[in-house]
Amino acid sequence: MSKPAFLRYLLPGLLALLLTACGPEDEAGTTTAIDNSKTYNWKMVTTWPPGFPVLQEGAERFAEHVKAMSNGRINIKVYAGGELIPALQTFDAVSQGTVEMGHGSAYYWAGKVPEAQFFSTVPFGMTPRGMNAWLYHGGGLELWREVYEPFHVVPFPLGNTGVQMGGWFNKEIHSVDDLNGLKMRIPGLGGKVFAKAGGNPVLLAGSEVYTALERNTIDATEWIGPYHDQRLGLYRAAKHYYYPGWHEPGTVLELTVNKRAWDSLTPDLQAIITHAAESENVLMLSEMEQKNLSALKELQARDDIEIKRFPDDVLARLQSMTEETLAEEAAANPDFKRIYEAYQAFREKDDAWTAISEKSYLAIENN
Repeated sequence: MSKPAFLRYLLPGLLALLLTACGPEDEAGTTTAIDNSKTYNWKMVTTWPPGFPVLQEGAERFAEHVKAMSNGRINIKVYAGGELIPALQTFDAVSQGTVEMGHGSAYYWAGKVPEAQFFSTVPFGMTPRGMNAWLYHGGGLELWREVYEPFHVVPFPLGNTGVQMGGWFNKEIHSVDDLNGLKMRIPGLGGKVFAKAGGNPVLLAGSEVYTALERNTIDATEWIGPYHDQRLGLYRAAKHYYYPGWHEPGTVLELTVNKRAWDSLTPDLQAIITHAAESENVLMLSEMEQKNLSALKELQARDDIEIKRFPDDVLARLQSMTEETLAEEAAANPDFKRIYEAYQAFREKDDAWTAISEKSYLAIENN
């Protein structure tokens, strides 16, 4: 076949392919075309009090970053807990599509989704380093999304409190017996372990914590760490401040997005939300750690409070009770068991690495 004849057959075929690629679906913008003119005005509700440093401010900063990166195509109005809906109804509001987004932590909905607590924090469990490794690269995020799928919610890690303090108590803790009958604000799996130790766990939103402790409605409370505890004035309501936060060694905070709202976004906007959440996950933890440094120093300088470590036998007993609690929950709930086994498998590898990396280094540094 001569070259001109070859071209006569080839060119019509190429033209047909090009016309197909630019067919009606692309022209209508229903398949690959991106409509850069559409604007999304979304609402986000949080579990945090208005103006709450780091956590509420971090959610608002996330919204600002999304608006900037999307060139104003996504505008997120952030409402603190109680401003639009009660703080602890955040998950339900996102699930039902009342709002498009929420920010809180998965253990707040333990009554509805018990297995979701593994994506928040586990007593004596992994710290933020291990949690981020599991969620981003160890299959944890995929499991998290499976767990939330029946509720039409898409979760993302968005912040971490770091290792928390053990809490404020109106009496000294010398043994596990001192926990018997104690009313304490403590959520999640930590609350179940506390109940096994004889205590009475109470779930309260952040805005209610100080008043409850001051009025002796509760006998003790955990909150977060030195910075937030100091700002909340908890040192004025109780004098015994204990560490470490055995119940919350690295609490993951979550962004939740209504599934229908998420699916309505173009891929570029989904990518913006994804990467803005990853960025804020790092920023929030870093800010939390920085602020705790100075706050701890100020609290240590006070004469009216005592900062002390839980006795070793108390920690050992609470740890064994944690193992019992997790085993009981797993035996009663196959979904809980499946996530527990995945978490534990990753944690064992994380513990092995931590033992020869951070722990061995810190042992040298502290000598």
